[in-house]
Amino acid sequence: MNDKKRNLEKKINELLIFFPVVIILGVRQCGKTTLAKMLRPNWHYFDLERSRDFDFVTRDFDFYIKEYSHSVIIDEAQRYPVLFQELRSVIDRDRKHKNRFLLTGSSSLDLIKNVSESLAGRVGLVELGTFKANEKFALGLPDFYKIFTKDLNNTTIDFLKSLGPEISHDQLMQTFLKGGYPEPVLEKDNRFYDIWMENYLQTYIQRDIRTLFPRLDLVKYQRFVSMLSALSGTIINRSQVGRSLDISEKAIRDYLQIAEGSYIWRNTPSYEKSTSKSVVKMPKGNIRDSGLANFIQGITKRKQLLNYPNVGAAFEAFISEEIIKGIQATEIVNWNHYYFRTRNGAEIDMILEGPFGTLPIEIKFGSAIKQRQIQTLKNFVYKNNLPLGIVINNSDDVQLVADRIIQLPGTCI
Repeated sequence: MNDKKRNLEKKINELLIFFPVVIILGVRQCGKTTLAKMLRPNWHYFDLERSRDFDFVTRDFDFYIKEYSHSVIIDEAQRYPVLFQELRSVIDRDRKHKNRFLLTGSSSLDLIKNVSESLAGRVGLVELGTFKANEKFALGLPDFYKIFTKDLNNTTIDFLKSLGPEISHDQLMQTFLKGGYPEPVLEKDNRFYDIWMENYLQTYIQRDIRTLFPRLDLVKYQRFVSMLSALSGTIINRSQVGRSLDISEKAIRDYLQIAEGSYIWRNTPSYEKSTSKSVVKMPKGNIRDSGLANFIQGITKRKQLLNYPNVGAAFEAFISEEIIKGIQATEIVNWNHYYFRTRNGAEIDMILEGPFGTLPIEIKFGSAIKQRQIQTLKNFVYKNNLPLGIVINNSDDVQLVADRIIQLPGTCI
């Protein structure tokens, strides 16, 4: 499909040093297979969606593993749930042997459960998204992510001031519009992009979801996905969505789980460590790829995007995903992302928390900052005695906009 480097390459190679099995998880067509083959070009490759390979692997696994006991890539591993139990006995016979199996999976609903039950302590997991902007334009991971490798209290404002744009504003907006599915965004013909996205949606609904959930009402689920694209970057009121689609709140909860488990949707929990009793606790979320969200909404041109009534929330969702993809490519573990909102409307778009500390981030589509727009961010920083807060927008310059609040252009992250 492409030979562009991915931010996760170093991380996956390191995990293979520590574990006998590494699994690359992610949405369909995000480049998992290509990445696996790039990292281990000489390994034996088996695709469980290809009937010949599936039959060979599953018909007599003991024979298969005698022939291929190491240096193996197994694609779409979720197609054979028993695989994880089988691999456990293989691995336990030689626990010191690392770097043996590289698996991919595009649905985490049962896959993660099977991995947890069978391969706990024996497997490294990584999540691959669609292209981050720097990957799309063949650039390295932006320097911004260095701040997460140490305590934020040791991160000086001067370091952030030294950051420059990694991509142009035009490249940022192009990625916001088209997203990062490798095959269509690398094809210069816009007609191919539209055709590919249309077929991708149909394949996702009619094949993947139908296979995983044969009793699911696909018409209602498709309507649900369309509504999710309009709600990307917003708080999800399940009962309200249910009424709009004439579906029960329980069904909406199940649909959200399906969308998240198939990696097209990301739920963002509320930050509940605040002492405020008026914190909104409903989940927030977004379609993980901005291009997919825009396409479902009928937005295929930049002018349409700029005139889109919910462009602010869509940009917030896009930048949030860019940040998450960036942190996932670092060595940071045990970190989480949240949003913060009170019933009176005070809101912070993103709060990151991990070994580096707590970092609140406000995301604005415009280029000018008004002090009232960042009042909640300032209050949060001061009240929690944090070293800094960040505003990400479409400005041209990195600058201090208030005490301990720094503005970063989206082109820096």
